[in-house]
Order: sequence, then C-alpha cells, then structure tokens
Amino acid sequence: MPKVTVHRKAHFNAAHRLYRKDWSDEKNFAVFNKCSNPNYHGHNYELIVSLTGEIDATTGYVYDLGKLKDLIKSEIEECFDHKNLNIEVDEFKELNPTAENICVVTYQKLRKHLPTDLDLKITLYETPRNFVSYSGE
Repeated sequence: MPKVTVHRKAHFNAAHRLYRKDWSDEKNFAVFNKCSNPNYHGHNYELIVSLTGEIDATTGYVYDLGKLKDLIKSEIEECFDHKNLNIEVDEFKELNPTAENICVVTYQKLRKHLPTDLDLKITLYETPRNFVSYSGE
C-alpha cells in the first residue's frame, strides 16, 4: 500500500517566560528580549500533528483522525491550554518553554500513544510567521 501523511490541526493558548534561573534579569533580557518579561506573555499556538504510514487495506485509513483528535485533546490541549507553562506544566518546571522545547515535549507526549510503524512529525506555530517542527531525530 502507498504511504500517505495525514494531518490534524489543534490550538491552545498559553503563557510563558523565556529565561534561565541562573542568569540575571539583565542577561535574560539581553538574550531573550521582551520574551523574558518577569510577568510572562502569551501566545495563541497552532499545532499540526502529522502521521505518515501505509494505508490500511481494511479501513482505508493511515490512522483514525477522530482518535488523533482525542489524543491531542487529552495529552496536549488539556495540559497546555490556558496555562502558564513555566508554573503549571511539570515538563517546563526546569525546561525553558521555548517553541522548540514545547514541540519536542509535544512529540514525546504523543509518540508513546501511537503505533511505532507510523512516522510522527510535530509542527508548532508560536506566531503566524514563527514556527518549528520536530520528527524525533
């Protein structure tokens, strides 16, 4: 069977602060600029979860997108949406919640629930013009 990629878009809103605890406020501002605001700032994140695999001869699916929707809701949206990532999300208590790190954490949270024969790629838009992708490499 041919390999096809299916995609599911999702959305969450979250606040964060980019900074290192071991740096001064001055150094954090020099590196992260206004993203190191001690009062945090927020984004309307757009998430695209892509699965690549062979089409199942019985169902015609690569993966049931209804199941993928539910998985994204339970593992990502309920965890990240309307949260302060630095304070309320365990994965970011010691990890700087950059778009890159959010993307990798999202991959890790979803990967463990998906069949190993499917390739997973996460694309995360922090703004309409700034986005990152991660495929597990």
